[in-house]
Amino acid sequence: MTAAIPPSPARLALVVVYTGQLEECRAFYAGLGLTFVRERHGTGPVHHAAALPDGSVLELYPATARRPVSSVRLGFHVSGEELAPPLPPGRHTVTDPDGRAVELYAE
Repeated sequence: MTAAIPPSPARLALVVVYTGQLEECRAFYAGLGLTFVRERHGTGPVHHAAALPDGSVLELYPATARRPVSSVRLGFHVSGEELAPPLPPGRHTVTDPDGRAVELYAE
């Protein structure tokens, strides 16, 4: 069993995921219950942003030569019965359209 990790005073505010499949990733993460807003800041690229319940933000940006596809592992608490197909309670690993492992903690 893993020991409890003491909380830090810093809070996560933003995670940016660079993807080679912007719309497919948006649909995948929306299917997990995230609500995205299409954004564009000035002349920057069109991207999608989702605010999480704790106030942090997940953004999906198109990958470029300068900012390639991210290799990050994400985890989300989800309502398993509301997913399609439904997931039983527990920990599950799925793969997003870019091949990233995504941990789902179904409640």
